[in-house]
Amino acid sequence: MSDPAEERQARKDRILEAALMHAAFDGWSSQTLRNAAIDAGIDPATARRLFPRGGDSLLDWLDDWADRHMLARLEGEDLSRLPVGRRIARLVRARFEALTPHREAVRRAVLARGLPHNLPGGITALWRTVDRIWEAAGFPAGERREIDYYTRRALLAGILVATLLYWLEDQSEGCRDTWAFLDRRIDEALRYGRLSGRLLDLLRVAGGAGRGAAK
Repeated sequence: MSDPAEERQARKDRILEAALMHAAFDGWSSQTLRNAAIDAGIDPATARRLFPRGGDSLLDWLDDWADRHMLARLEGEDLSRLPVGRRIARLVRARFEALTPHREAVRRAVLARGLPHNLPGGITALWRTVDRIWEAAGFPAGERREIDYYTRRALLAGILVATLLYWLEDQSEGCRDTWAFLDRRIDEALRYGRLSGRLLDLLRVAGGAGRGAAK
């Protein structure tokens, strides 16, 4: 017996993948959802139940779809043998490689995400992607009150957004300029992270000394 959740995901993926072709020309609209459903052989009324907010729901699913394809591309690869920066680079690159055939549709998605009613969903999706990348790189969320958890999230979010904007305009063969840009941003973030870590260590030491002197 098939899993209803898996069937639902498969149908949503079929519609989303068909929508990528339409969104490149027509944007992420309810009409795109309807046309994609027809292309995927799914009744438009069923598609509307699967994506109740039309094109906005498609945008949310696009982010999840890209995350899953990123992880699938690296399934079976032992990332632990790589330095942390290379792990992150492999994961981020895999995500963009999954999206590369659909760059114009992604461009339209970025414009749609900039609309006020779509901003909260876009931010939520970005944090989810960041957490998935760090977890796949061997750094699960753990204690969410730790400062380094939020620092890692913020640094990677900045890398993802900057690389996305660069990638959208990249005309180099095989996106080689984007991958070089990504490597530079990761190296800069790692240097900042090491500096922040040393600063936090100093603050902890100073705090301990202050408490000791107060006794």
